[in-house]
Amino acid sequence: RIGRLPVQIRAKLNNLKALGCVAAVLLATGLAVSCSELTQASTVQRQGQSPLARDDEAMARTEVRAERPQAEGAGAYLEAYTLTDEDFGTETVVSVGQGVRRMETNALPNHATGEFPNAGNPNAIRAQDVLYEIPLEPIYTGTPRFARQPGVALNGVKFELQTAERVTCDSGEVYSIEAFQDILDLGFDFNNAHVQPTGEYHYHGVSNLLVDSFSGEGDLVHVGFALDGHLMYYSKSGAYASSYALSTEPRTGTTCGYSNPHQTIETHDLAGSLPDGSYVSDWQYVEGLGDLDECNGTEINGEYAYIISKEYPYVSRCLMGEFTRSGPGGGGRPPAGAPPRP
Repeated sequence: RIGRLPVQIRAKLNNLKALGCVAAVLLATGLAVSCSELTQASTVQRQGQSPLARDDEAMARTEVRAERPQAEGAGAYLEAYTLTDEDFGTETVVSVGQGVRRMETNALPNHATGEFPNAGNPNAIRAQDVLYEIPLEPIYTGTPRFARQPGVALNGVKFELQTAERVTCDSGEVYSIEAFQDILDLGFDFNNAHVQPTGEYHYHGVSNLLVDSFSGEGDLVHVGFALDGHLMYYSKSGAYASSYALSTEPRTGTTCGYSNPHQTIETHDLAGSLPDGSYVSDWQYVEGLGDLDECNGTEINGEYAYIISKEYPYVSRCLMGEFTRSGPGGGGRPPAGAPPRP
């Protein structure tokens, strides 16, 4: 099936479609591809440009990526499975059929957590009743769409992005506070996770215990599903570098502050201060800086996939495939510093 071909070959087929079926087949690296498959390939092109068919420099980077670790054992959780853990209360059931991966879960992790409530997080962990319906055949569009909740771990615990906290300035600026920073205690535990007011436990970054739960001997560990259907991996060796960097533009804003019933950021001026990662807008995507695109994605085993990284953005801030559910606040207008939504 054309959808299972490596993305760079699909892109080549798409680009050669205009030359006619015979020419395309001859030029597409010798693959035996029928005219009907070639017609399907043109549909893929209309949905968006392949992530690896950009320019010569991008193709050079692709050759380097091809030498990187490949995923081992990812198939273990691609079919239906049930994950229960009496010690931690985990109950996650995944079924597969009719083009959909259906996950029903109580969203309790299959590993230890920190103490909740705590000084920075007043919420207690409670079991949830959550249903995810994720496409089995992801449709890559090549256009990043913001997703506040980009995906869910294999154990049923969701991944989320930056926080809901905002620093506002009398001069009009609004700064979205990053999850990992030193200006506000958000009560994260050793899993880079904390709890929402609903009682839902969720990850903002990599959890070593999560990785250990699903890890094999290989470097790449399949840890979750993005809501567009692409897989989510973690590289134990950090083999894939992020393409985000701190902005060098000074911030603006006078008389800025934040408060909630538990904590307060004293009023101060941000004007002239340099980005240090405390706010979403402190970061910028620099194409080609690292191995990953703006959604922290790349090609794994011939398929597009997302990497959870120890460096910013930690978890994908956007998705490159079609999706309908994106969690609270997702799918709409991205906050400052996030990739745009079409």
